[in-house]
Amino acid sequence: MPVKLGTHDLSRNVVILTGATDGIGKEMARILAGFNPKRLILPARNKEKGNNLLEYIKTSNGRANNVEIWEMDLADLQSVKNFANKFINEIGELHILINNAGLWNNRDIIKTKDNLESQFQVNHLAPFLLTLLLLDTMKKSISADLPGKIAFTSSKSQEFGEIDFDNLNLEKGVYWNPLKGYANTKLMNVIIGQELGRILSNENIITYSLHPGAILTNISNSKGAFMEFIVKIAATIIGITPEQGAINTLYPVLSHENKETGKYYNEGIEEEPNKVVKDQEVVKKLWDISEKILKDHEMM
Repeated sequence: MPVKLGTHDLSRNVVILTGATDGIGKEMARILAGFNPKRLILPARNKEKGNNLLEYIKTSNGRANNVEIWEMDLADLQSVKNFANKFINEIGELHILINNAGLWNNRDIIKTKDNLESQFQVNHLAPFLLTLLLLDTMKKSISADLPGKIAFTSSKSQEFGEIDFDNLNLEKGVYWNPLKGYANTKLMNVIIGQELGRILSNENIITYSLHPGAILTNISNSKGAFMEFIVKIAATIIGITPEQGAINTLYPVLSHENKETGKYYNEGIEEEPNKVVKDQEVVKKLWDISEKILKDHEMM
């Protein structure tokens, strides 16, 4: 049976939600805005899509008083850093960070402005950077009474993902399985969510990684028409609505019951992820390499 969200009061919470212009992110933004957040910041790469999102929220909820569209492009690390600096300087408090944005490139290799493979950067490295840059702000904002929440939208595909340190940027080329590169980055989300939870275990901050369910969204950034067609057919047959996907994602984050940190949730229900997340050598190496790449790009 699908999980149900109920109502929540977010009037004391400043919230950031990425990937809000399409799919489940759009529905999450609408739902969160309806819970009266102190401030809801929605980063958007495309200004027109951002304005359309704001209008959608106003039309759906009747108001969007505390909702703001800010510019950020996860495919540009400097843009992420600029967003974080502006947020720290202009708002200076944060309680909930939902790293929801993501993309799938099929079997294409697409490079970002930073010359990194775009799935690796947008799905993993940029949210990792955003989280680290905003961590001190969250620590100063939260308490035992008002804990911090950091969430990563992952995918069930993490089950067949792997961490291939020789092919993080698809240096060796694409995988035969068109979902493999995407799945690897979704496994990275689970690993970082778990490790962040361990590091912050005494900080009143709870971390989550979440599979929303099979949903037909605009996640593809590829021109592989046949594979996109197959995915759309599968999502139509076995998939759920973007609204239910949004509920599945928000349910563990907003529930008062899920207080254990670093856990993975499948459609709102806690589940054991890929066994790789228990390999501390892989976990540490991924964290260290990710930090090194960011330092090499002068982001940290």
